[in-house]
Amino acid sequence: MAFAFEKLLVYQRSIDFADQICTKTEVFPRGYGFLCDQLNRAALSIAANIAEGNGRFTKPDRKNFFGIARGSIQECVPLLELALRRKLLTPPDHDALKAQLEEIARMLSGLIAGLDRRESP
Repeated sequence: MAFAFEKLLVYQRSIDFADQICTKTEVFPRGYGFLCDQLNRAALSIAANIAEGNGRFTKPDRKNFFGIARGSIQECVPLLELALRRKLLTPPDHDALKAQLEEIARMLSGLIAGLDRRESP
């Protein structure tokens, strides 16, 4: 049996993003463990908070976790930028990952807006 959040496209995209970050950071050289760890945690936090928010019963609880997921998206941006500047990511990889973040952010904003439009249970 699948959990309801697993059917959400925004969740699926955020898991794909986290998986890609895991792959990209596996080859970061020694000495960049801090960046690798922080980027992996922030990327996974997006999907984890979408899942946790979807499991909450009240609209304010859901919105809170979806907001935390949006914050994790924002956290990934400077981490990707530093990885680019340190030449740990190529410009095309950086641009592709950032575009994915922008798409996930738009989808998450739509999810939050949908909560605002719905009646409270």
